[in-house]
Amino acid sequence: MQLNLSKALQFINNSFMSSLKKHLVIILPLMIFFLSSGGVYGQKILPQSYQKVYSPDSNIVVEFYQRESSDQKKTMYYSVNYKDKPVILESALDIQLDNHLSEEAMGLKVDKHEKWCENLIVQNKSTKTVDTSWSPVCGEKSQIRDFYNQLTVNLVKDDNPIYLVNVEIRVYNEGVGLRYFFPENPKGTYYNVVAENTAFCLPAGTEAWVTHWAQGPYEKLALKDWPDESERPLTLELVNGLSVCLTEAQMTDYARSKFKLSPDQPNTIITAMDGAADLISPMATPWRVIMIADSPGKLVENNSLILNLNEPNQIKDFSWIKSGKEMRVMKQTTADAKANIDLAVAHHLQYILFDWKWYGPAFSFSSDATKVAIPDFDLPEIIRYGKEKGIGVWLYVNQQAALMQSDSLFSVYHKWGIKGVKIGFVQVGSYRWTAWLERVIRQAAANHIMLDIHDDWRPTGEQRTWPNLMSAEGIRGNEEMPSATHNTILPFTRFIAGEADYTVCYFDKRIKTTHAHQLALAAIFYSPLQTLYWYDKPSDFHDEPELQFWDNIPTTWDDTKVVQGSPGEFITTARRKGSTWFVGTITNNDARDLRIPLDFLDKGKSYLATIYSDDPSVATDTHVRIVTQKVTAATVLKVHLLPSGGQAMELTELK
Repeated sequence: MQLNLSKALQFINNSFMSSLKKHLVIILPLMIFFLSSGGVYGQKILPQSYQKVYSPDSNIVVEFYQRESSDQKKTMYYSVNYKDKPVILESALDIQLDNHLSEEAMGLKVDKHEKWCENLIVQNKSTKTVDTSWSPVCGEKSQIRDFYNQLTVNLVKDDNPIYLVNVEIRVYNEGVGLRYFFPENPKGTYYNVVAENTAFCLPAGTEAWVTHWAQGPYEKLALKDWPDESERPLTLELVNGLSVCLTEAQMTDYARSKFKLSPDQPNTIITAMDGAADLISPMATPWRVIMIADSPGKLVENNSLILNLNEPNQIKDFSWIKSGKEMRVMKQTTADAKANIDLAVAHHLQYILFDWKWYGPAFSFSSDATKVAIPDFDLPEIIRYGKEKGIGVWLYVNQQAALMQSDSLFSVYHKWGIKGVKIGFVQVGSYRWTAWLERVIRQAAANHIMLDIHDDWRPTGEQRTWPNLMSAEGIRGNEEMPSATHNTILPFTRFIAGEADYTVCYFDKRIKTTHAHQLALAAIFYSPLQTLYWYDKPSDFHDEPELQFWDNIPTTWDDTKVVQGSPGEFITTARRKGSTWFVGTITNNDARDLRIPLDFLDKGKSYLATIYSDDPSVATDTHVRIVTQKVTAATVLKVHLLPSGGQAMELTELK
């Protein structure tokens, strides 16, 4: 009897614990939420403010709510989880405005709150789901799906109803976008945004790939003791195995933001604006973007999220926008230009570029960018010869000339037959220069001129809206001759923002990588305007057979896959145009053995793989071996990479 009673008690205990465990899945989060209403901040959560929104696949959940202190001052917060793993812990949503000059001038009530958001109250909320697709003019994919759930929380200042603000939260399967939208003010007051303090509190142990300026080197740092602010995109490695990227999108009428560490909250990153932004309602801040993925490669594949957070293409007739490969003319004479045009034809390039000083001292406001200022340089004849050979001409213009002449410059160039302009040494960051540069992009589009923006500027997805923006620098490229390790970091950091003009070299003796590594960069580094042979000239070419890889490779794609990789170590990227794949693999400064699965190929089909690899025994100056073999989706290639080495591959479908 005692034994039976013991079994009965054990059965009851097991049943109770099983039931308790099931209910704890539902009850425990609610218990934690409400028990934390006092929180470490000594603030209570306002239940009427609490909202939750999921990604379409339900893997990402974002919570929004306000806390109120004992003196009734409110703070907005949010958090982000992915597959039940914490990504962003409780973090403040805050923007600071100082409109007192406008308010005084218009005889309005002057807002004297220490924090502009501290007296916002929730009026209502709305949700919507959007699921559409669009085709970029130039892109890493020919079709992009724009699929998200959006929560909009409408708030108003409790003592001044003319001030409305909406917190907009878009949740994609790939990540989250947050921004503040200010509806039209009925009294017409102007908005002076002096700071945006949106915070990102990360799990302890998070590390970040930090660079302090857009053309700087990267280093992996803990969220502690940064010597300066960090550029965006900012790629993070979480201790729970997730890859995360913080960046901004649609930064077109605002001041650029970087990231700084919170001075008083550990493991917390704060949005750091480059000065104030003076705006008129209705207006919105740029999107603060949190990209989330299970692997670094998937994070790279998902960078179309940034494009989706920008407006659709504003150019109705974009037939004149042509992607292509470009070579710089090192010696600016008519004869050298024609020699480069002939070389461009032979190697399937589409453009040549004349770099700075062709119109005089680039940093002087007295230089006229519509007049040739160097001898033996017949630009009309060069343009004519290029047109005859099917090669377009790009011109460099420094910011001084662009600032003084942009209202008429692009019209003149269009009449000349110029295809694109590379604007260099641009001033960036502040609201003034952001607004100016966006105006230049629109002016160029109106005159059918493509653009490449150089130096410290990085795109934030506006290339979707203005696809004449073909490339931008904002990268430590081959001008600085970086290491192979640096090159393996770039795809997971800078290139998440989109196309970059790395200015790839091939023959220059200062290159710190192998030649197969350089070949592979054209497949790994995306740019619709791909600058190749940056420091090279026609006399450097000796019919190197491996250059057929660059001859054949396109610059805009139907699909892109990151097959494998880890920042600072290695990467394999596969890109498809039609039925042909181009694959690039590079390693860091170390030798490496890899297995490259070809399971991205169509199953049931066979392909001819032309493989370009480093081999010191090859009796050429570049030591690149070319082999071919038949492969299928089941093939796994074994690859040995030399230190700072790489491999390029073209996969052509066998009919």
